[in-house]
Amino acid sequence: MDDRNRPLLVLPLPEVHRQFLNHRAVAVLVYDPDNRLFLQKRGLRRTLYPGRWDVSTSGHVHAGESAEGAAMRRLWTDLRLRPERIRHVRDIPATPETGHEFITVFAVPRATQLEPNPERVVSGFFHAREEVSCLVREFRELLAPGLVLLWERNIPFSSWEQP
Repeated sequence: MDDRNRPLLVLPLPEVHRQFLNHRAVAVLVYDPDNRLFLQKRGLRRTLYPGRWDVSTSGHVHAGESAEGAAMRRLWTDLRLRPERIRHVRDIPATPETGHEFITVFAVPRATQLEPNPERVVSGFFHAREEVSCLVREFRELLAPGLVLLWERNIPFSSWEQP
């Protein structure tokens, strides 16, 4: 991707990361009916941040895939969740802080049935705002950078959500 999120070429993901090239990713925030956020504990075989707590699900957008398509793919692969709809929350520009990812953030409100895929997710729990705040403040080393980034930008539990 160029600096304006326009496609330039297709390369293998390890090469994109090695060269610090801009690319696309999604982050999906899944909430229960009580507006608690599902955090997943990443699988121990994951390449990046194994065993750390992270957003509900996230991943890269494949060549030719829409951000919404990538979000729906990740929801199914990681959580066996097929929501009727997802809500676009925000777009975050690619910077060194984001790992050179243009991140499209989506939300799934009022999810009730999650089945974490044990190949990718060790466990997961729904957390209230105060619990996530405590995790970020006191246990940052146990969290994936993407979760911290979204928290610091006041994206989870922000005013766009409906209780």
